[in-house]
Amino acid sequence: MTPQPKFVLLSIFLLFSLVPAAWAEDAVQAEEETAEESGITDYIAMEPPFVTHVGSSDGKLTYLKAAVTLRASRQTTRTAVAAHMPRLRHELVMLFGEQTDTEKLTTMDGQQALREEAKSRINGVLEEQQTGEAITGVLFTEFVVQK
Repeated sequence: MTPQPKFVLLSIFLLFSLVPAAWAEDAVQAEEETAEESGITDYIAMEPPFVTHVGSSDGKLTYLKAAVTLRASRQTTRTAVAAHMPRLRHELVMLFGEQTDTEKLTTMDGQQALREEAKSRINGVLEEQQTGEAITGVLFTEFVVQK
């Protein structure tokens, strides 16, 4: 029994359509492994610390002071972060100002969620600006909520 030409063409098409996706996935994994193997950790302080009011506007004012340090796994990330520092600081000021649940900010889970959102916003800006860079983490080296 001989295979039908349509079946053979469909098989070849499917094979070649999956190969680029596999190559791209391999490239991403290789880049992540290279970053982990390089052992480079660069800490980038965002000076001065952020001070803003948080919580709802109908109650007593609550202030947040956060000293932020970014963690990068490549030395070239520092240049991209420095070039876009005003925009990155703006994003964090807006993020901190959006916080309405001051009780949540005083918990470890709330602070972790805030760090993850900060990382997401910073990486979003770096991607939008087509820097080819990304940070691997956000650290709060000082975090005070004053009621």
